[in-house]
Order: sequence, then structure tokens, then C-alpha cells
Amino acid sequence: MQRKMIETLAVDMRLHEREACRKGFRLVCGIDEAGRGPLAGPVVAAAVILPKSARLPGVTDSKKLTPEQREEFFERIQTRALAVGVGVVDNTEIDRINILQATFAAMGRAVAELAVAPDFLLIDGPYKLPLPIAQKGIPRGDFLSISIASASIIAKVHRDRMMCRFHEEFPQYGFDSHKGYGTARHYEALRRHGPCSLHRVTFKGVLPGSECLIETDEEPS
Repeated sequence: MQRKMIETLAVDMRLHEREACRKGFRLVCGIDEAGRGPLAGPVVAAAVILPKSARLPGVTDSKKLTPEQREEFFERIQTRALAVGVGVVDNTEIDRINILQATFAAMGRAVAELAVAPDFLLIDGPYKLPLPIAQKGIPRGDFLSISIASASIIAKVHRDRMMCRFHEEFPQYGFDSHKGYGTARHYEALRRHGPCSLHRVTFKGVLPGSECLIETDEEPS
């Protein structure tokens, strides 16, 4: 973890937050999602407003952290944030409106769940949400903004916990290990058992005859 903390310190993770404050904004909210790519389960977005005084050394893109590190930061972020909101869009809605629109919907729901209304949004990626709030999309924002990185950790841990609970209902798919991503083990389970009610039937590889795009045999980070 020390190496990751050194790498993070080399990036000014507060640059975008300070720029927003210089423009007069006071409640800057970072937004990110987890679960755009999996074959099953929801897409989850998180919105996090941190106080200016918050210090979270080592916080960065959740994919660069181990599960244990994410759990540790999850608790620290929840304790120190002014507000945390989580938005969830399930697989049925993903199939109905497509994954990109579902991601935007989850982000909007996350903002709506905040106990404090933000006046500026920092969004991971080159996106703009249909919300009447000043905002800025930042490609690789989860590596460049402490607010977005914090949101990425909240979203990832929240979704991983959901998938582990789903594993208890559908143990044959191994959701506790791959979290719904397209691993060899997951595709084999689909071949044997077919999709369950959590699968995104519009995604390739879910229904029989559709192309399989195997990513990894390990739990995606």
C-alpha cells in the first residue's frame, strides 16, 4: 500500500476541488460508478462531498486498491465525508435503457440521496449529467480527484457487497468471486445453468449463441 500512497501523492488530488472553490463553489461533490462492464448485477454510483480539511492519504482509483484497502478507505470516507449518496440501477433497467443511460441514472440517484445539496459536481469521465447543477467531467477523474476517487471506492465496495449477498441466492454462478464480470468461470456457469434473474440479457455472452468476451479468471479489481 505504501507504493500506491507514494504514487497518489505525486498527483495533486485536490486540484479540481480547489479550482471549484476559487470560483465560489462550496460543496463540491465527486461522482463515480462501479459495474458498467459485468454480465450480471446492478450498476452502482456514489456521490461524495468531502470537507476541505479532509485528509485521506492513499485514496485513489478503487481499481488500484486491494479489496482490504477499499474496505478500510470505505469506512474512513463514510466517517469523514459531509455527505455520501449511493444510486443503484438493476439489470432489468440496464437492459431496457442501455448501460450508459443506466450509469447516468445511477449517478443522478446518488446525488439525490445526499443529505447535503452540492453546488458543483466532479464526474469521472467526459460526461455531463442532466442536472441543474454546475459540473465538470474529468477523464480518469478517479485518479485525479480525491472526491471522485472516494466515490469510486464507495461505489465499488457497495456493489461488491451486493454481489456477495446475491451469491447466497445464486451460488452456482460464483458472484462472490468475480462479482458478475465475464470470467471463464462465469461463462462456464452460464453454459451449464443459463442466465438467472440478475443477468443482463442484452450483454454479449449471456444468452446462448451470443459471443463470449472472456476478461480474466481472477476477481476484477
